[in-house]
Amino acid sequence: MRYHLRRSFNSLEVPNYRRYFAGQLISLSGTWMQTVAAVWVVLSLTDSGILVGLTTALQFLPMLLFGAWGGLIADRMSKRRLLLITQTLMVIPAVGLLTVTATGVVVPWMVFLGVFLMGLVNAVDNPTRQSFVIEMVGPDRVVNAVSLNSVIVQAARIVGPAVAGILIATVGVVPCFAINALTFVAMILALLGMDPKRLQEPPVAARERGAIRAGLRYVARTPELAVPLALMALVGTLGFNFQVVLPLLAKFSFDGGAMAYGALVSAMAVGSIAGALINGAHGRTGPRLIAGGALAFGVSALLAAAMPTLALEIPLLVVLGGAAVTFAATINSSLQLLVEPEMRGRVMALYSVVFLGSTPIGAPLVGWLSQAYDPRAALLLAGVAGVSAAWAAHISFARLRERALVAA
Repeated sequence: MRYHLRRSFNSLEVPNYRRYFAGQLISLSGTWMQTVAAVWVVLSLTDSGILVGLTTALQFLPMLLFGAWGGLIADRMSKRRLLLITQTLMVIPAVGLLTVTATGVVVPWMVFLGVFLMGLVNAVDNPTRQSFVIEMVGPDRVVNAVSLNSVIVQAARIVGPAVAGILIATVGVVPCFAINALTFVAMILALLGMDPKRLQEPPVAARERGAIRAGLRYVARTPELAVPLALMALVGTLGFNFQVVLPLLAKFSFDGGAMAYGALVSAMAVGSIAGALINGAHGRTGPRLIAGGALAFGVSALLAAAMPTLALEIPLLVVLGGAAVTFAATINSSLQLLVEPEMRGRVMALYSVVFLGSTPIGAPLVGWLSQAYDPRAALLLAGVAGVSAAWAAHISFARLRERALVAA
């Protein structure tokens, strides 16, 4: 037991990654506090599920529009230096949201603008962070490090919403925006404290015309990359919209407030952390894990849609969180291991586009579906997407194996 637990954290033996892990945990906790607060402000001002969906969509729209260019920038620059720039820029929209809420002049469009600007910086920051992982830990530890990255995200989803729920219920949303602005300092200090000589930096990509198209052609002619990305696009668009679903589920399905919302988010995060640690300890990736993760996600989402009370919903969301992180982290680590180093930024940008950039398509759909029918209908849609992805994964990977046997 102790051995497996130690294996779950073996990437933390790398000093640079250890600093990165700590900085990210603090920074992302603040980001989740801001996300919860922004959604709650819009919901309080408008009482509209559609506008909650729009808030989430605007946060990720820049990823859909500009994520590919963000990946190209990551391929052409030192990723550590680029992250120092993006983490500094993220302070600006956080301070803007703090100002308008503290002065009491906030209206929905101001929140929309703040989350859009944050998303604009994230279109560069996210693919850079995704492709920076293997430079810190090397290929032997990348599966473990990707899983630990999921731990960071999910732990932040526990800490951030839990603290935000308490603050919103007691003193309001303003401290959430203030704390988020301060947390970026932790990540900046972590990046400055790294030893650049220990990073396994690949050669920067040549500055040439058509570099983004070259990345798309590379993926198109490499089905081992194209199939996982397509599966992530399906589940990401129709299933990974919990920032919209969970507040609506708390308010309209279970007649709860900020604390109920925090409980639902934290339940998913607990399951996600457990799933990430198990995945990291095994250190495996591959088609079977991708298909199995998709199937587990689909079935648990369908069961969650049927739960009549908050007390029964919470344990199902724990299972759903574990399945979601297994599916997403397995695809992420598979891409990292299969891609050519000089293409890593662009390929991981495509991963970010289908994982996060698909939200502007899925979030308004899920918001409308939740308002027109019931938030449980959105969980049904997520379940159908997961089961469909599992079936498509089984068929697609079987064909790839047959092709490999014929070629051999």
